[in-house]
Amino acid sequence: MIRSAGRSALVLGIVAGLASLVACQKSSQPASSGGKSASLQTMEQVAKSAHKCWFASNDQQFRSYRFANELNSMSGQPRFLLVPAKNYGGLPLLVVQARGASSQVEVFGPLLNEAVGSRINSDIARWSRGDSSCTSSA
Repeated sequence: MIRSAGRSALVLGIVAGLASLVACQKSSQPASSGGKSASLQTMEQVAKSAHKCWFASNDQQFRSYRFANELNSMSGQPRFLLVPAKNYGGLPLLVVQARGASSQVEVFGPLLNEAVGSRINSDIARWSRGDSSCTSSA
């Protein structure tokens, strides 16, 4: 009888602990509209457009690069990178990112000093404003 009562108390204690844990997890989730920061929303739009216009279209100006998506970064800086096609683990040649609650997009890297740099800047600026159109690769 003592063993049975001890087991019941143990089971009740475990159930109460689990219920408490679940309640804590639910209350610790931030309440927000859609759960996405302005920076993530902007970067999702920019990344989708970059992939569609630069890579899915087989644009010749971007054939020697690969797209590395890091939108789900835990750092609060959603971003994507362009890296050398033959060295996916190599140093990024272009970084496109946004920080925190801002929808301001930052673009930097040595690729901006190449012939395609002005196009990158104009494409990113257009996509950041919500226009997902592609330009022709003249």
